[in-house]
Amino acid sequence: MRTAYIGHAKCHEHDTGEGHPENARRLSAIEDKFIETGLADVLRYVDAPEVTEQQLLRVHTQDYLRTIESMVPQTGYARLDPDTVISPATLPAARRAAGAVVAAIDLVMGHEMESAFCGVRPPGHHAESGRAMGFCLYNNIAVGAAHALQQYGLKKVAIVDFDVHQGNGSEEIFKDEDRVLFCSTFQHPFFPYTEILPNAANRVNVPLVACARSEEFRSAVTDYWLPALNNFQPQLVCISAGFDAHRDDDMSNIYLTDADFQWVTEQIVSVAEASASRRIVSVLEGGYELNSLARCVDAHIRVLMGLQ
Repeated sequence: MRTAYIGHAKCHEHDTGEGHPENARRLSAIEDKFIETGLADVLRYVDAPEVTEQQLLRVHTQDYLRTIESMVPQTGYARLDPDTVISPATLPAARRAAGAVVAAIDLVMGHEMESAFCGVRPPGHHAESGRAMGFCLYNNIAVGAAHALQQYGLKKVAIVDFDVHQGNGSEEIFKDEDRVLFCSTFQHPFFPYTEILPNAANRVNVPLVACARSEEFRSAVTDYWLPALNNFQPQLVCISAGFDAHRDDDMSNIYLTDADFQWVTEQIVSVAEASASRRIVSVLEGGYELNSLARCVDAHIRVLMGLQ
């Protein structure tokens, strides 16, 4: 199956400082795993372009974009919030991260690729229309989904988010957009401690309590996500692929396994096969224990490619 890996060297250059969990070693671990397992030999690698301001303005306010630009330091570090560190190379990386998702949309909508995985940083799903938080500046997946709506006239785009932290930014940006169905699982109560909006026709939130394991996660997907997705019949499926709900990742208290991430990817592929001509764009979000992150991304992409 035709799958692209979209990234850019500048995503490695985003420097968050010593000891920060969201660091360039995450991408290196993933890319090294591809070489180890042979996946590197069958993926199509694509350099991410820079996102345009017009593409960013579909989901972010102009005031917000100007504020971030004004806060980038010439040397050293600055903080947009207690967790979100920026440095001189941050904005070039963020522009490529968001641009990667736009490029992925273009590849799958143009029938050049069936699916794409964006191996990028900084991540994006916590970034709201006017606020950076949780390591995120631009909401990469929202930029891509908005591009699909605007550029290709799609009427039904699904965003599925299995990161252990709620994708509050994606939810806020699309809360009133009936062309986007947002489905998420996340630990609760937990960061980002934002209000959990009630489920609606375009929103399916399934909070998981601390210490939840495979059974609770799979039930959430089977009982809540899949009926909503199958009823919605998306023309494109976008994945906020966070792997920090893994039992080896100390950023959370959810205990999923490698097999759970492979399984949920299989369920998403089945949805995309039914209504979206298998069009899937997956975007890296969380995942901070390097070994489990690399293994799970490798397995995730193999499912997208039909190799698992």
